[in-house]
Amino acid sequence: MSKQKYLVMNIASCFDCNDCFMSCKDEHVGNDWMPYTESQPRHESRWLKLLRTERGQCPRIDVGYLALMCQHCENAPCLNAFPDCITRREDGIVLIEPDKARGKKEIVDSCPYGAIYWNEEKNVAQKCTMCAHIIDSGVQPCKPRCSHSCPTDSIEYYDIEPEEMAKIIEEQGLEVYRPELGTKPHVYYKNLYRFTKAFITGAVVDTETDDDVENVSITLKGNGVEETQITDYFGEFKFDKLLPGTYTLEIDGKTVKTVELDKSLNIGEIFI
Repeated sequence: MSKQKYLVMNIASCFDCNDCFMSCKDEHVGNDWMPYTESQPRHESRWLKLLRTERGQCPRIDVGYLALMCQHCENAPCLNAFPDCITRREDGIVLIEPDKARGKKEIVDSCPYGAIYWNEEKNVAQKCTMCAHIIDSGVQPCKPRCSHSCPTDSIEYYDIEPEEMAKIIEEQGLEVYRPELGTKPHVYYKNLYRFTKAFITGAVVDTETDDDVENVSITLKGNGVEETQITDYFGEFKFDKLLPGTYTLEIDGKTVKTVELDKSLNIGEIFI
C-alpha cells in the first residue's frame, strides 16, 4: 500500500480559536478547486466544525473541543452508497466528484458524522477534501489549511505508510471518534476522553479547621476501575477517563462517598 494521508487532532491543546474553521473558509469560499470541489458557501456549510463539551460543575470544570470534518474513511458509508460519484484515492482521501454528484441531495444523509453539506447554489453535496488540491500541488507548506493555520499544532497532518501510522497510534494513544460505526477513519484524536468520557472531582477538607487537606490518599472503585490519588495543595483530586456507572470513594479503607456517574461530576467537599 502507498503512503496514506491522515489528520490527528489533539483535543487537550485546542482552545477554540477557530483559526482552522476560518482558514478552511478562506481557502474554499469563492474559490473553485476543480476537479476536487467547487467553492464553498460563505454561510451554513462548515466543512470543519468545532464540537464543544463542558465537563463538571463550577468551579471544577473543563471544556473540550473536537474538530469534526470528513473522516476520510476506509469503509466510507458515502462511497458505499454512491460509488458512481464518490471516490477514495489510493492515498486515502475521499472525494465527491462535483459533476457526477450534481442534484443528488441524498448524499448528505449518507454520512453518519454529519460532515457532508448541501450547496444550494451549486446544486451539489460538498465536504472537506483534506485540501487535496494543495497536497497535490507540492507547494510548501504542502498540508491542509486547517493544520497549517493551527497556532497550537492541535491538528497535525501525516503522509506516511500505514505501518508508521500504527506505531504513532499506539505510542500516542490515538483513537477514532465513534468507533462503533466501523468506518475506519483516517482522522484520529488524541486525548479523546476529554470529549467522550467523564470525571469525578472534589476536595478533602478538615472538619475541625475547615482547611483543605493535602497528601490524603483517596481511592476510587467501581465499574472495573480501581485507582488511588493523593490530594494536592488545595486538597483536590480528579479521577478521569470514566464511563457511566456506580463508584465509591474510600479514605483509609472506609467508603466516604458513593456516586452514580452519568456525566462529569464535582462532588464538592469531603469532610474528614
